[in-house]
Amino acid sequence: MTEKKILIVDYDATGLEMLAKLLKTNKYHIVKAVDGRAGYEAYASEKPDLVVLEAMLPKMHGFDLCQKISRESQGKVPVIIVTGLYKGPKYRQEALNGLGASDFFEKPLDPAAFLTAGKRLL
Repeated sequence: MTEKKILIVDYDATGLEMLAKLLKTNKYHIVKAVDGRAGYEAYASEKPDLVVLEAMLPKMHGFDLCQKISRESQGKVPVIIVTGLYKGPKYRQEALNGLGASDFFEKPLDPAAFLTAGKRLL
């Protein structure tokens, strides 16, 4: 089985490293980006199996990035949105139904639920 590649996009270095460390323990290949534009460029060049992104990103909002990836991959590349700002069922519904996200997590993150979702989507 080939190693699955996960792109993580987060402007916050601490959040980025926490997600990377969590996913590395499960033997995934991790690609990182620190803003929306770099995230999109990494998506285009690296062809990840899964994208995990923070909603609030500089240079391209996470919601826009999610929509762009979902549209271009025709839903074949799952996107998980992680956010500390957009909380509540309204935002979850918008992300899942309107933006093409495959899952939506609020911070603080539940590591077990997050990893379960990642495995399910891969």
